[in-house]
Amino acid sequence: MFEGGIILSKKRAFLFMLPALAFVTVFLIFPAIWAIYIGLTNEALTGIYGLNHQFVWFDNFIKAFKDPWFRSSLQISFKFVFGSLVGQAGLGLLLALLLNNKKGIIKELVSNIVIIAWIIPGVVVAYLWVAFLDKDFGLLNSILEILGFARVNWFHTLPVGVIIIFNTWRGTAFSMLLFMAALQSIPPSYLETADVIGASGWCKLRDIILPLIKPQILTDLILLTLWTFNVFTPFILTKGGPAHMTEILPIYTYRVAFMGTCRIGQGAAISTIILLINLTLALIYLKMLKRK
Repeated sequence: MFEGGIILSKKRAFLFMLPALAFVTVFLIFPAIWAIYIGLTNEALTGIYGLNHQFVWFDNFIKAFKDPWFRSSLQISFKFVFGSLVGQAGLGLLLALLLNNKKGIIKELVSNIVIIAWIIPGVVVAYLWVAFLDKDFGLLNSILEILGFARVNWFHTLPVGVIIIFNTWRGTAFSMLLFMAALQSIPPSYLETADVIGASGWCKLRDIILPLIKPQILTDLILLTLWTFNVFTPFILTKGGPAHMTEILPIYTYRVAFMGTCRIGQGAAISTIILLINLTLALIYLKMLKRK
Protein backbone atom coordinates (compact mmCIF):
# COMPACT_ATOMS: atom_id res chain seq x y z
CA MET A 1 0.00 0.00 0.00
CA PHE A 2 2.85 2.33 0.89
CA GLU A 3 4.64 1.53 -2.36
CA GLY A 4 1.41 1.97 -4.27
CA GLY A 5 0.96 5.37 -2.66
CA ILE A 6 4.45 6.41 -3.80
CA ILE A 7 3.76 5.24 -7.37
CA LEU A 8 0.48 7.14 -7.38
CA SER A 9 2.19 10.31 -6.16
CA LYS A 10 4.80 10.02 -8.91
CA LYS A 11 2.09 9.65 -11.50
CA ARG A 12 0.33 12.72 -10.18
CA ALA A 13 3.59 14.65 -10.15
CA PHE A 14 4.17 13.67 -13.77
CA LEU A 15 0.67 14.82 -14.69
CA PHE A 16 1.37 18.19 -13.08
CA MET A 17 4.61 18.42 -15.07
CA LEU A 18 2.97 17.59 -18.40
CA PRO A 19 1.87 21.17 -19.24
CA ALA A 20 5.36 22.51 -18.57
CA LEU A 21 6.98 19.68 -20.55
CA ALA A 22 4.60 20.30 -23.45
CA PHE A 23 5.40 24.02 -23.35
CA VAL A 24 9.17 23.38 -23.34
CA THR A 25 8.85 20.82 -26.15
CA VAL A 26 6.71 23.01 -28.41
CA PHE A 27 8.46 26.33 -27.86
CA LEU A 28 12.08 25.30 -27.12
CA ILE A 29 13.05 21.76 -28.10
CA PHE A 30 11.14 21.52 -31.39
CA PRO A 31 12.32 24.96 -32.71
CA ALA A 32 15.91 24.06 -31.81
CA ILE A 33 15.68 20.75 -33.69
CA TRP A 34 13.99 22.48 -36.63
CA ALA A 35 16.72 25.16 -36.74
CA ILE A 36 19.39 22.45 -36.84
CA TYR A 37 17.52 20.73 -39.68
CA ILE A 38 17.15 23.95 -41.71
CA GLY A 39 20.83 24.71 -41.09
CA LEU A 40 21.73 21.57 -42.99
CA THR A 41 19.93 22.81 -46.13
CA ASN A 42 20.35 25.68 -48.60
CA GLU A 43 16.81 26.95 -48.06
CA ALA A 44 16.13 30.61 -48.94
CA LEU A 45 13.12 32.90 -48.93
CA THR A 46 13.54 33.82 -52.60
CA GLY A 47 14.84 32.15 -55.73
CA ILE A 48 14.90 28.52 -56.73
CA TYR A 49 15.94 27.32 -53.31
CA GLY A 50 12.87 28.89 -51.78
CA LEU A 51 10.76 26.10 -53.29
CA ASN A 52 13.22 23.26 -53.74
CA HIS A 53 15.89 23.32 -51.11
CA GLN A 54 18.53 20.62 -50.88
CA PHE A 55 20.65 19.15 -48.16
CA VAL A 56 24.12 20.67 -48.08
CA TRP A 57 24.94 19.11 -44.70
CA PHE A 58 27.74 21.07 -43.00
CA ASP A 59 28.51 23.49 -45.85
CA ASN A 60 26.65 26.33 -44.12
CA PHE A 61 28.73 25.89 -40.97
CA ILE A 62 31.98 25.83 -42.96
CA LYS A 63 30.94 28.94 -44.90
CA ALA A 64 30.10 30.72 -41.65
CA PHE A 65 33.56 30.21 -40.16
CA LYS A 66 35.17 31.23 -43.44
CA ASP A 67 33.14 34.44 -43.56
CA PRO A 68 35.20 37.35 -42.12
CA TRP A 69 31.99 39.14 -41.12
CA PHE A 70 30.99 36.16 -38.99
CA ARG A 71 34.37 36.09 -37.24
CA SER A 72 34.17 39.84 -36.67
CA SER A 73 30.63 39.49 -35.32
CA LEU A 74 31.76 36.71 -33.00
CA GLN A 75 34.53 38.90 -31.57
CA ILE A 76 32.15 41.82 -31.11
CA SER A 77 29.66 39.52 -29.35
CA PHE A 78 32.27 38.31 -26.87
CA LYS A 79 33.28 41.92 -26.14
CA PHE A 80 29.64 42.88 -25.73
CA VAL A 81 28.88 39.94 -23.43
CA PHE A 82 32.00 40.44 -21.32
CA GLY A 83 31.42 44.17 -20.95
CA SER A 84 27.76 43.63 -20.07
CA LEU A 85 28.66 40.96 -17.50
CA VAL A 86 31.17 43.24 -15.79
CA GLY A 87 28.75 46.16 -15.89
CA GLN A 88 25.57 44.39 -14.82
CA ALA A 89 27.05 42.03 -12.23
CA GLY A 90 29.51 44.61 -10.88
CA LEU A 91 27.01 47.46 -10.65
CA GLY A 92 24.33 45.12 -9.30
CA LEU A 93 26.66 43.88 -6.56
CA LEU A 94 27.74 47.44 -5.71
CA LEU A 95 24.14 48.64 -5.38
CA ALA A 96 23.23 45.57 -3.32
CA LEU A 97 26.12 46.20 -0.92
CA LEU A 98 25.27 49.90 -0.58
CA LEU A 99 21.56 49.26 0.00
CA ASN A 100 21.86 46.08 2.07
CA ASN A 101 21.63 47.62 5.53
CA LYS A 102 19.96 50.86 4.49
CA LYS A 103 16.39 51.72 5.40
CA GLY A 104 14.05 54.48 4.43
CA ILE A 105 13.20 56.44 1.33
CA ILE A 106 16.70 56.35 -0.25
CA LYS A 107 16.71 52.55 -0.50
CA GLU A 108 13.16 52.48 -1.85
CA LEU A 109 13.87 55.23 -4.37
CA VAL A 110 17.06 53.68 -5.77
CA SER A 111 15.53 50.19 -5.89
CA ASN A 112 12.42 51.42 -7.69
CA ILE A 113 14.43 53.40 -10.25
CA VAL A 114 16.61 50.40 -11.06
CA ILE A 115 13.65 48.04 -11.29
CA ILE A 116 11.72 50.44 -13.54
CA ALA A 117 14.67 50.45 -15.94
CA TRP A 118 14.39 46.65 -16.04
CA ILE A 119 10.64 46.29 -16.55
CA ILE A 120 10.28 48.95 -19.27
CA PRO A 121 10.06 47.21 -22.69
CA GLY A 122 13.41 46.95 -24.44
CA VAL A 123 12.16 48.79 -27.53
CA VAL A 124 11.13 51.79 -25.43
CA VAL A 125 14.47 51.82 -23.60
CA ALA A 126 16.36 51.63 -26.90
CA TYR A 127 14.55 54.65 -28.36
CA LEU A 128 15.11 56.58 -25.11
CA TRP A 129 18.85 55.97 -25.45
CA VAL A 130 18.78 57.01 -29.09
CA ALA A 131 17.17 60.29 -28.03
CA PHE A 132 19.64 60.68 -25.17
CA LEU A 133 22.78 60.09 -27.28
CA ASP A 134 21.76 61.76 -30.56
CA LYS A 135 24.54 64.02 -31.85
CA ASP A 136 22.37 66.98 -32.85
CA PHE A 137 19.39 66.88 -30.50
CA GLY A 138 20.42 64.44 -27.74
CA LEU A 139 20.17 65.46 -24.09
CA LEU A 140 23.73 64.38 -23.28
CA ASN A 141 25.27 66.51 -26.03
CA SER A 142 23.07 69.46 -25.06
CA ILE A 143 24.44 69.24 -21.51
CA LEU A 144 28.01 68.98 -22.82
CA GLU A 145 27.46 72.03 -25.02
CA ILE A 146 26.16 74.05 -22.06
CA LEU A 147 29.30 73.08 -20.12
CA GLY A 148 31.49 74.27 -23.00
CA PHE A 149 32.37 70.93 -24.57
CA ALA A 150 31.97 69.93 -28.22
CA ARG A 151 29.17 67.64 -29.31
CA VAL A 152 30.17 63.99 -29.73
CA ASN A 153 28.78 61.45 -32.17
CA TRP A 154 28.68 58.63 -29.60
CA PHE A 155 27.49 56.00 -32.06
CA HIS A 156 30.60 56.53 -34.19
CA THR A 157 33.14 57.36 -31.48
CA LEU A 158 32.24 54.60 -29.02
CA PRO A 159 29.91 52.14 -30.81
CA VAL A 160 30.49 48.97 -28.76
CA GLY A 161 30.68 50.98 -25.55
CA VAL A 162 27.27 52.50 -26.28
CA ILE A 163 25.50 49.15 -26.58
CA ILE A 164 27.34 47.83 -23.50
CA ILE A 165 26.24 50.83 -21.42
CA PHE A 166 22.70 50.52 -22.77
CA ASN A 167 22.53 46.82 -21.89
CA THR A 168 24.12 47.42 -18.47
CA TRP A 169 21.65 50.20 -17.62
CA ARG A 170 18.76 47.96 -18.57
CA GLY A 171 19.86 44.69 -16.94
CA THR A 172 21.46 45.75 -13.65
CA ALA A 173 18.21 45.36 -11.69
CA PHE A 174 18.22 41.56 -11.93
CA SER A 175 21.73 41.31 -10.48
CA MET A 176 20.91 43.81 -7.75
CA LEU A 177 17.80 41.91 -6.63
CA LEU A 178 19.59 38.56 -6.71
CA PHE A 179 22.55 39.84 -4.71
CA MET A 180 20.35 41.66 -2.19
CA ALA A 181 18.57 38.38 -1.48
CA ALA A 182 21.93 36.59 -1.21
CA LEU A 183 23.31 39.17 1.23
CA GLN A 184 20.25 38.78 3.45
CA SER A 185 21.09 35.07 3.82
CA ILE A 186 24.53 35.77 5.37
CA PRO A 187 24.39 35.26 9.17
CA PRO A 188 24.89 38.67 10.86
CA SER A 189 27.22 37.10 13.41
CA TYR A 190 29.87 36.57 10.71
CA LEU A 191 30.12 40.27 9.92
CA GLU A 192 29.77 41.28 13.57
CA THR A 193 32.72 39.05 14.47
CA ALA A 194 34.74 40.60 11.68
CA ASP A 195 33.92 44.07 13.04
CA VAL A 196 35.04 43.03 16.53
CA ILE A 197 38.46 41.88 15.33
CA GLY A 198 38.87 45.05 13.26
CA ALA A 199 38.58 43.62 9.75
CA SER A 200 38.42 46.20 6.98
CA GLY A 201 35.55 46.48 4.54
CA TRP A 202 37.65 44.93 1.78
CA CYS A 203 38.60 41.97 4.00
CA LYS A 204 34.94 41.34 4.87
CA LEU A 205 34.02 41.47 1.18
CA ARG A 206 36.87 39.19 0.10
CA ASP A 207 36.83 36.63 2.93
CA ILE A 208 33.19 36.51 4.01
CA ILE A 209 30.70 38.02 1.57
CA LEU A 210 32.03 36.86 -1.81
CA PRO A 211 32.71 33.22 -0.76
CA LEU A 212 29.24 32.92 0.79
CA ILE A 213 27.38 34.34 -2.21
CA LYS A 214 29.52 32.56 -4.82
CA PRO A 215 26.63 30.28 -5.95
CA GLN A 216 24.42 33.33 -6.55
CA ILE A 217 27.24 35.08 -8.44
CA LEU A 218 27.69 32.12 -10.77
CA THR A 219 23.93 31.78 -11.25
CA ASP A 220 23.78 35.47 -12.13
CA LEU A 221 26.63 35.10 -14.62
CA ILE A 222 24.98 32.07 -16.26
CA LEU A 223 21.69 33.86 -16.83
CA LEU A 224 23.26 37.16 -17.89
CA THR A 225 25.53 35.38 -20.39
CA LEU A 226 22.65 33.49 -22.00
CA TRP A 227 20.42 36.57 -22.15
CA THR A 228 23.14 38.88 -23.46
CA PHE A 229 24.38 36.49 -26.12
CA ASN A 230 20.87 36.35 -27.60
CA VAL A 231 19.76 39.97 -27.13
CA PHE A 232 18.61 41.78 -30.27
CA THR A 233 17.59 45.23 -28.97
CA PRO A 234 20.99 46.87 -29.80
CA PHE A 235 19.75 46.67 -33.41
CA ILE A 236 17.32 49.49 -32.62
CA LEU A 237 20.19 51.72 -31.51
CA THR A 238 22.72 51.10 -34.25
CA LYS A 239 21.28 48.55 -36.75
CA GLY A 240 24.69 46.86 -36.53
CA GLY A 241 26.57 49.97 -37.66
CA PRO A 242 28.51 52.00 -38.20
CA ALA A 243 30.34 49.77 -40.69
CA HIS A 244 29.18 46.59 -38.87
CA MET A 245 31.08 47.68 -35.72
CA THR A 246 28.15 46.74 -33.44
CA GLU A 247 26.92 43.74 -35.43
CA ILE A 248 26.66 41.14 -32.69
CA LEU A 249 25.74 37.57 -33.66
CA PRO A 250 21.92 37.91 -33.43
CA ILE A 251 22.06 40.99 -35.70
CA TYR A 252 24.43 39.23 -38.10
CA THR A 253 22.07 36.24 -38.18
CA TYR A 254 19.14 38.52 -38.99
CA ARG A 255 21.10 40.17 -41.82
CA VAL A 256 22.05 36.83 -43.35
CA ALA A 257 18.64 35.20 -43.00
CA PHE A 258 16.25 38.06 -43.83
CA MET A 259 18.16 40.69 -45.81
CA GLY A 260 19.66 40.52 -49.30
CA THR A 261 19.33 37.00 -50.66
CA CYS A 262 17.54 35.81 -47.50
CA ARG A 263 19.65 32.71 -46.87
CA ILE A 264 17.47 30.97 -44.30
CA GLY A 265 19.65 27.85 -44.20
CA GLN A 266 22.78 29.89 -43.55
CA GLY A 267 21.00 31.88 -40.83
CA ALA A 268 19.75 28.69 -39.18
CA ALA A 269 23.30 27.31 -39.18
CA ILE A 270 24.55 30.46 -37.43
CA SER A 271 21.70 30.15 -34.91
CA THR A 272 22.84 26.60 -34.20
CA ILE A 273 26.38 27.85 -33.60
CA ILE A 274 25.00 30.43 -31.14
CA LEU A 275 23.07 27.64 -29.41
CA LEU A 276 26.24 25.54 -29.08
CA ILE A 277 28.19 28.53 -27.71
CA ASN A 278 25.47 29.15 -25.11
CA LEU A 279 25.42 25.47 -24.17
CA THR A 280 29.22 25.38 -23.80
CA LEU A 281 29.31 28.50 -21.61
CA ALA A 282 26.43 27.20 -19.48
CA LEU A 283 28.21 23.87 -18.92
CA ILE A 284 31.40 25.70 -17.89
CA TYR A 285 29.47 27.80 -15.38
CA LEU A 286 27.62 24.77 -14.01
CA LYS A 287 30.91 22.91 -13.54
CA MET A 288 32.26 25.90 -11.63
CA LEU A 289 29.08 26.01 -9.57
CA LYS A 290 29.53 22.38 -8.46
CA ARG A 291 33.07 23.01 -7.27
CA LYS A 292 33.56 23.47 -3.55
